[in-house]
Amino acid sequence: MSTSTPRTAPGSGPTPGPGPTPLLVLDVVGLTPRLLDHMPHLKALGRSGSRAALGTVLPAVTCAAQSTFLTGTHPSEHGIVGNGWYFRELGDVLLWRQHNGLVAGDKLWDAARRAHPGYTVANICWWYAMGADTDITVTPRPIYYADGRKEPDCYTRPPELHDELTAELGTFPLFHFWGPGADLVSSRWIIDATRHINRTRHPDLTLCYLPHLDYDLQRFGPDDPRSLKAAADLDRALAPLLDDAHAEGRTVVALSEYGITRVNRPVDINRALRRAGLLEVHTQDGMEYLDVMASRAFAVADHQIAHVYVRRPEDLDATRAALAGLDGIDELLDDEGKKRYGLDHPRSGELVAVAEPDAWFTYYYWLDDARAPDFARLVEIHRKPGYDPVELFMDPLDPYVKVKAATALARKKLGMRYRMAVVPLDPSPIRGSHGRLPASDDDGPLLICSTPRAVGDRLAATDVKSLLLQLAGLV
Repeated sequence: MSTSTPRTAPGSGPTPGPGPTPLLVLDVVGLTPRLLDHMPHLKALGRSGSRAALGTVLPAVTCAAQSTFLTGTHPSEHGIVGNGWYFRELGDVLLWRQHNGLVAGDKLWDAARRAHPGYTVANICWWYAMGADTDITVTPRPIYYADGRKEPDCYTRPPELHDELTAELGTFPLFHFWGPGADLVSSRWIIDATRHINRTRHPDLTLCYLPHLDYDLQRFGPDDPRSLKAAADLDRALAPLLDDAHAEGRTVVALSEYGITRVNRPVDINRALRRAGLLEVHTQDGMEYLDVMASRAFAVADHQIAHVYVRRPEDLDATRAALAGLDGIDELLDDEGKKRYGLDHPRSGELVAVAEPDAWFTYYYWLDDARAPDFARLVEIHRKPGYDPVELFMDPLDPYVKVKAATALARKKLGMRYRMAVVPLDPSPIRGSHGRLPASDDDGPLLICSTPRAVGDRLAATDVKSLLLQLAGLV
C-alpha cells in the first residue's frame, strides 16, 4: 500500500514528447464534493489543478452517463436510456449488455483519431467495452459453463492480456465487483491492471472505472461512517496510480457519473401496475415470471428512474391512473417530459417515472414472496427485469444464510453446480440511491483535473468529450 502524501502539484511531471498529451480518466463512481473532503489525494489534485460541478443526465446512472461523456450527446441521441431497457424486438428486458454497438454516435476515440491518426485508447472496465474500437480492453466477463456454473473472469483485447493480468494480479475478482461481497478488492484489481497497462502499453488515453463508492453508499447511505471510510480507503488505493501518472506526465481527470443520496422508501411500481390489472405473469413450478409480451403495462426499474412500457396507446390513461396515487413518484414523464430531459428515444418507455428524492423503485412484481422466482434470491443481474440493489446484502432473516453460502462455495470449489441463494426479498435496508437529477451541487457529481484553469465552475456532461480532446491537445 502506498504511503505517499497528497501532492501539491499533480500533473506537473515530465514534459510529454511530440504528439498528444497522455490522459488518465478516472470514473470515481459516486464521488461528490462532500465525499472529496475524505479523499486527500483527489482533493489535492483539484486544489493544485482545477475542479467543477459536473452536470449529469437523466437518468443519472452508469451506462447513460458514461455514454454521454464519450459521445457528447444526450440519451435521446446515443440511445442508452438506462442500465437496461425493454428490447421490444426481442420481447425481453435486458440489463448490463456489453456490446458497444448499442451506443450510437461519434465516440471520443473516433474524434481523437481524426485529429491524430494512430491515437491509442485503453478501456479498463468502463461499460459497453466489448466491440468498441479501442486498442486495449479489460471488462468483467464471467465464464458461463455448460452445466450452469458461473465463474469469475474478464474479457480482454488483445487476448494475450488476459493471461498476463491473471498471472500478475490473479483472476478478476467478480464476486468483489458486485453482490454481498462487493468491496475494495475489485477496485484495487482495476487500479493495478491500469498501472500495468500504462506501464507496458503506454496508451494515449486510459479510461479507468472505479466502482468502490457505489457499494457502501447504497448499503448505508452517503453520510454513514462506513461510507466515509470507503471514500478514504479508495483514495489511499488510488495513490500509486496517481503517482504513476505524475511520473509519466499524464494529465489526470477524475469525474463521477452521479451522486448517491439518502433514501428510505422503496416504491413497488410493478406491484401497483399488477394490482391495476395491467401487468401479467405466467407461472412455472410455482414461481411467477413477468410476462412482458402479454402485459398491458410494466416498468423497468433502474434506481430512481423507471421506464414504463405501455403496449397500446389506449392503455396510457389507465397506466397514468394506476401510478398517479403511488407514494414516492415525483414525476411521470410523457413525450414532452422526455423531450425536456433529452430522454425521448424509442428505447424509452411510453412513460418515465422519476422517484421522489428519498425514494427508489424496486423491480418486484409478485404479490406473495412464496411465488417469487428463484433468481430473486440470487445475485442475478441478467435475469432480473430491473435493477436490484438488495443484491448487496445477505438475508438477515435467514438464520442459515451463512451456512448456505459456505455450502455453495464448497460446491463451487469442487467444480459442482451451486446456487448462492442468499439475497433477501426485503428492500428496506437500502439507504442510498441515484438516478434523478441532483438537488444541489454538494450532492451531485464533479470533475477534477490536474491542469490548472482547465474548467470553470460548472461543466455539462455533454462537454466532457470536448474537454478531453482539448486536454489531449487535439483541438
